[in-house]
Amino acid sequence: MMAPNEDTMPYCSAQSPVLVGPLTITFRVLPSERLIMERNHFVQSGGHYRPPHCFARYKSAILVAYRNQEKYLRHLLYYIHPFLQRQQLSYTIYLIQQVGTGSFNRAKLLNVGVREAMKDEEWDCLVLHDIDLVPENDYNLYICDEYYPKHMASAMDKFQYTLPYSSFFGGVSALTPEHYMKMNGFPNTYWGDGGENDDIAARIHLAGMKIVRTSPHLGRYRVINYNEETEIQKPWRRPPSRHNTRKTWKTDGMNTLQFRLLSRTKHPLYTKITVDIGYTVSDLEETPGIGVTNGLKESLLAPPVREAQEPFLSPFRSESATTTPCY
Repeated sequence: MMAPNEDTMPYCSAQSPVLVGPLTITFRVLPSERLIMERNHFVQSGGHYRPPHCFARYKSAILVAYRNQEKYLRHLLYYIHPFLQRQQLSYTIYLIQQVGTGSFNRAKLLNVGVREAMKDEEWDCLVLHDIDLVPENDYNLYICDEYYPKHMASAMDKFQYTLPYSSFFGGVSALTPEHYMKMNGFPNTYWGDGGENDDIAARIHLAGMKIVRTSPHLGRYRVINYNEETEIQKPWRRPPSRHNTRKTWKTDGMNTLQFRLLSRTKHPLYTKITVDIGYTVSDLEETPGIGVTNGLKESLLAPPVREAQEPFLSPFRSESATTTPCY
């Protein structure tokens, strides 16, 4: 593919002329990686795309926290690449993979993704995307609001296309780098499922901003569910927020982020960033052969202190890997 000539190329239309609106989404057949590649000839190595015939008005980084979810990933890539191309965006899809078997930490992985993605490009927009959500309408533009953080997944099928509660900020959201740093990013201390969304919503307001939402008729998403025919749907419960965000948001986020970058690999459809982000006391206690002293437990549970910069606990230490603090 020839690189576009940015000196002579016209800007893309303010509204893309190739949007189609509502989409038919199905997860009955798992697409192969080869099929996805064949349908996306203009996607470059690393999952990067820019329109071949016009100069994109917006540059968006799509950040996906990931661990061993290959089937979900293929469904998402199958739909999201054509979706973003029809919006005539310049974009890259980043997969931030957590190593190990410890508790998953979505928010911290997304902090890592922002840190690494900003090394590649001065992105206009950071789109934080759950791996099991697929958008249903390509008029749901993956660009940022100029003034405030934007919640895009305002109508998910698992919530009967309504918000589960008024401050919900989960699923898919879009923030400018300035928004993200103003709120000190996402919290690093939420291990396991849920809870961080209320913290994120609170820190948006504490940073003097508000949440704007994509309208429900555009912000519709299907949740990838392999057992949708037989599974008995359990009532969804709001996960508890475990911290006093008013006290912790300035000392738990991008300014205290520590991780080990293990690898950064360009795949045909995405860039994979593999990281060791440490683990929790409960993970240690459940690991045979590893004892947890009271002193170690206290140090793990203590709030992060920027000045201390002690090495975080990691089962994946290596001489070649270096701790990467982010400020």
